Amino acid sequence: MDALRTEALTKHYGRPHRRRMPAGPYVRALTDLSIAVKGGEIFGFLGPNGAGKSTTIRLLLGYLHATSGRAEVLGLDTATSSVEIRGRVGYLPGGIALYDGMTGLDLLDYLGQLYGRTPVRRRELLDRLELSDRTLRRQVRDYSRGMRQKVGIVQALQHDPELAILDEPTEGLDPLMQRAFYDVLDELRAAGRTIFFSSHVLSEVERVCDRVAIIRAGRLVALEDVAALLARRKRHVELRFRGSAPELTAVPGVTGIAIHDSLLTCQLEGDVGPFLAALAGTTVADLTIEPAHLEEAFLEFYEGEGYDEGIQHGEEPPHGPDEVQAAGLAPTDGLTTDEPTAVEPTTDESPAGEPAADEPVADEPPAVAETGAA
Repeated sequence: MDALRTEALTKHYGRPHRRRMPAGPYVRALTDLSIAVKGGEIFGFLGPNGAGKSTTIRLLLGYLHATSGRAEVLGLDTATSSVEIRGRVGYLPGGIALYDGMTGLDLLDYLGQLYGRTPVRRRELLDRLELSDRTLRRQVRDYSRGMRQKVGIVQALQHDPELAILDEPTEGLDPLMQRAFYDVLDELRAAGRTIFFSSHVLSEVERVCDRVAIIRAGRLVALEDVAALLARRKRHVELRFRGSAPELTAVPGVTGIAIHDSLLTCQLEGDVGPFLAALAGTTVADLTIEPAHLEEAFLEFYEGEGYDEGIQHGEEPPHGPDEVQAAGLAPTDGLTTDEPTAVEPTTDESPAGEPAADEPVADEPPAVAETGAA
């Protein structure tokens, strides 16, 4: 059974058309997303900031109502069973907000009680992420950004959930803690747990994910294995040579050749073998082949016609006023954020006033911005 599945999942925000009042600006945050995450895999959900990643996660957990389409998490419909879903899923929101007046230990106990399950992995996670008992006795207001992030990771995984949904989990972690976190994910996968991993850092995805989905302006543009994704990568090459420059124009995968004095630069895609063979007659003083950055590796997915960060002005969303109200949308004059937060109806399934994951941390913010539990 798939741990997570979406079918044409769509979320639009904005002001609907009303009599004598034109439609206002609206945002196509997510459009027709269809993916399936297999049980026991680490699934990467990729895209730049504002692509719709956090909106997707909020829909999966029932914090937002979909405009259209549907989603299932652990076999449960997100529209009717969001409370049960949040009790079975571990969730780390992006830009997590914590109670500054609580100690780290009290906070973990409090959040663990919301899940209603024993925190069987807490001690192991605390040791791996180097959160000592002394640190946990301090108030959260004294924690650095990295320490807050580590507490967020522990609260999401301490009850050994079947599925963990992690939104930018390594944000704020130093390289040592990032490596420790990757090791934890590897062990969870070996134990049959499923990880839905949202990120915009390509190196993370290469390190831990089995498959990836790439989202652009709210639309799915690619869904493939990491091995196939790596084959797409363009590497930046710098070659310092003595004597004559090598002839590379006919080498497969080599583009963007530029020569200045004894320095040759180019882009290399695919198998490196033909490129190295072409250097056989060249005196090489130095050779550097660098991995691509995210924006370079996914250039083909982000070229062409844009969506102005998902904002469409002066057009009517593709549904009438009744459907807008049923979907839980609200008027949003002057809306300019990439991933806005709609005003949700107050029901048992969707608490009103859920804070956005990227809100700044206040003196006494909510315990956790959209925790995984009800």
